[in-house]
Amino acid sequence: MSGANPYLTDVRLALQATARRFALDEVLPLANELDRQKKDIPRDFLRRIGEMGYFGIMIGREYGGMGLGVFEYALITEELARAWMSVASIIARGNGMGTQARDRQRRAELLRRSARGDWIGAAALSEPGAGSDLANVQCRAVRDRDGYVITGEKRWCGNALAADFISLLARTSEPGAGESRGRGLETFLIEKPRDAFPAGLTGTPIDKIGYHGITTFHLVFDHLRVPADAMLGRREPAMRAEAASAGGAAAPAREDGRAFNATLHGLNVARVHTAARAIGLARGALEDSLAYAQERVQFGRPIGEFQAVRFKLADMATQIEAARALIYSVAQRCDGGEPIEKEAAMVKLFATEMAERITGDAIQVHGGNGYTTERAVERYWRDARLTTIFEGTSEIQRVIISDRLLGRAR
Repeated sequence: MSGANPYLTDVRLALQATARRFALDEVLPLANELDRQKKDIPRDFLRRIGEMGYFGIMIGREYGGMGLGVFEYALITEELARAWMSVASIIARGNGMGTQARDRQRRAELLRRSARGDWIGAAALSEPGAGSDLANVQCRAVRDRDGYVITGEKRWCGNALAADFISLLARTSEPGAGESRGRGLETFLIEKPRDAFPAGLTGTPIDKIGYHGITTFHLVFDHLRVPADAMLGRREPAMRAEAASAGGAAAPAREDGRAFNATLHGLNVARVHTAARAIGLARGALEDSLAYAQERVQFGRPIGEFQAVRFKLADMATQIEAARALIYSVAQRCDGGEPIEKEAAMVKLFATEMAERITGDAIQVHGGNGYTTERAVERYWRDARLTTIFEGTSEIQRVIISDRLLGRAR
């Protein structure tokens, strides 16, 4: 056990050190080259991530994964995001995503592929009219003979073209009077070849200001046909327990028509993951600023000797450490099986808002040099801005937190 931090055991410290070396030696040079060109993470580097085991952090050892929890997932994510948030993000498209098949053998096969990085997905949740209001999903899946026909649009689907599958949230029926608006939403697993869309699906890249490395798409489903077993449905208790042991972040099994609740549960872990990404971005900005403050000379001395700069750096470091302490606590509670909806919202809110401030401060420390693509701080700044939006905006996190404190507002 580390004397510096009760959460960081020797095993976790070794895991962190390995991820840090990989991030600084291999991920950072790639990010510095490809991000400014707006290029995706190369296929051969995805294989390298798979070799490191990072697509299987939360998948059981019996399936070739690391068999670890949300804490280790966050620990590794911070290190990867410090170099390039896109690499920290792509591992979420593995780690058991899209493995909830009904057939036991099929599920085991997908878990093994996921752990290797051979089953990397994309999540199609949001729509032009359904972002924060996820229950407003209108993409339709209509039963037709031996399968379903899917029609509608999805927005903000990262990695859609390069993925092996798309996990789609679609509506099969309308909720009845007095029922939850999420009633009638189901999750469909759409298998596809990498770098191609199946018949009935087209995608248009969205030109983002940041978060390069993973192309994001606007998708249009025009009578896309999928088999009946593409819908992820009811599972028996023994199957639920097996799935939970295979991946620590697996959403609880649901009855048919409860995909909305399972999606919301999955967002808790996703928000911890996003907080870790934000902390990594802020740390990268701080470390670059510390180095710059010692190399940049003005008025005959390094700017790190001026109190205004020193105090800014001190505040930056303090805020990062506070966010890290919070995420360690929340991740540990999640792994302990405690409900963390409020706490996940808190850490996501705190860490992402912090990262936006710190990366902006880092640009200020760098002055005009920070407003060029010659320095990585502008990348951290662009990416940090997004963390306050995806996986639920800061405003939505405040709604969740206040509802848990005061009850739902009318």
